[in-house]
Amino acid sequence: MVLQAGEEGLLTTSAVRVLVATAVPAERDAVARAFPGPVREVPLPGAAVHRVADGPDLLAAGVGPALAAASTAAALTAAALGGAPYGLVVCAGIAGGFPPGAHLGSLVVADEITAADLGAETADGFLPVTDLGFGTVTHRPPEGLVRRVAAAAGARPGTVLTVSTVTGTAGRAAELRARHPGALAEAMEGFGVAEAAAAHGVPVLELRAVSNPVGPRDRAAWRIGAALTALTEAFGKLAPVLEGWNPHDQ
Repeated sequence: MVLQAGEEGLLTTSAVRVLVATAVPAERDAVARAFPGPVREVPLPGAAVHRVADGPDLLAAGVGPALAAASTAAALTAAALGGAPYGLVVCAGIAGGFPPGAHLGSLVVADEITAADLGAETADGFLPVTDLGFGTVTHRPPEGLVRRVAAAAGARPGTVLTVSTVTGTAGRAAELRARHPGALAEAMEGFGVAEAAAAHGVPVLELRAVSNPVGPRDRAAWRIGAALTALTEAFGKLAPVLEGWNPHDQ
């Protein structure tokens, strides 16, 4: 997708490109179904960008924050070196939702992208890496864009946690909610994608469709197909929002 944005949101010849990073090909293809144009594959080191005519570039970046960060960084670097850098990165896919705020099939747009388990366990509890004097644990997408995406797609704004281990017990779910009361969903890539985007000075957004409740692991309760359909429908509604977004309006 190419966004045309300039002073006060007026259309100009200055193009802003959008990269959508998912974890796996099934999520990438769900996003692609929202755009009717043909798809062309552009190889990258260790990955490939799927370039959709009249749509965004799509990247199946891999599972987990480390691989997602590496693949996203490769795509961002290749675009910058090619003279056509991206102006927005969207991390998208399915996720676990924290009930009752995020029910199955619903959409969550991150107003905070937070690494839930980046830090240290101590006798007094968990300390995020920021309390240890290093780095960051949270990236904040542009507020105006979050509001527009929420309104257009019917998504609920809230914190999306990035975890390296998917929650599988009620105790772990309760612990995460206690530490992050604004959390609506957990997934495994958002923080990695956001770190890569931040290193390139590119705004980031995270949009998730809820496929399962966060808590005891019960594959029979997952609704992956419905969540992928919700993701397709969301991107179908978001095209005009992204096209009308002024990247200077944070």
